[in-house]
Amino acid sequence: MMRRTQFAARVWSKLMTFERREGLFQHGDRVLAAVSGGPDSVCLAHFLSVEARRKDFSLMLAHVHHGLRGRDADKDAEAVRKLGKRLGLEVFFSKVDVPACAAGRGRGMEEAARHLRYRALARIAAGHDCGKVATGHQLDDQAETVLLHLLRGTRLQGLAGIPARRPLTRRIELVRPLLPITREEVSLYLKLHGLRARLDRSNLDQDRTRNWVRRKVLPLLEERNPRIRERLAGIAAQMRG
Repeated sequence: MMRRTQFAARVWSKLMTFERREGLFQHGDRVLAAVSGGPDSVCLAHFLSVEARRKDFSLMLAHVHHGLRGRDADKDAEAVRKLGKRLGLEVFFSKVDVPACAAGRGRGMEEAARHLRYRALARIAAGHDCGKVATGHQLDDQAETVLLHLLRGTRLQGLAGIPARRPLTRRIELVRPLLPITREEVSLYLKLHGLRARLDRSNLDQDRTRNWVRRKVLPLLEERNPRIRERLAGIAAQMRG
């Protein structure tokens, strides 16, 4: 029990310190959290539900169905609906046609999905007067992004990785409250709070470069430096100034 308590205190301290330093949320904000049903987004929804009560801001959830993965995607949407009910939060759903966008605009599937997802989130946020959209990117995502930029070739700005906040539209800001914690800490957070998350099996496909970095490159680097994820995230933070 003591170890669980210590873990909870450490993770909450990281999240709260980061949130205060970045000034992500204020009293009276209207926030839309993007929830796919995966571990990071479930953690995000739960954390923000606590923060919303503590800081007195409005929180809603949004789920974007990409028109991919068949029944698995339908189950993701149902899991998000149940999560919203458990947390007492309203959930908004949007369905987009990623294959059509990819074919029509000559984009890759991942790029098309990202484009349509953020467009849908911006539309939902604007329709419900939300000034902020929160996503569940965490520290491992940051480390992977820095490595991907290095692999693909980048200017120095690319080493800044994922910002804690950036404009999504002229009136809506995109924020990432989970950036200070690792994927492992997210997993332990879910266990601690009895939260279940969906597994996107496409994340196991190592033909995708990010998955290869996640499952092959980072574990090899970690053998030489157990804190490689924190080091890469630190580089990103330094580059952002």
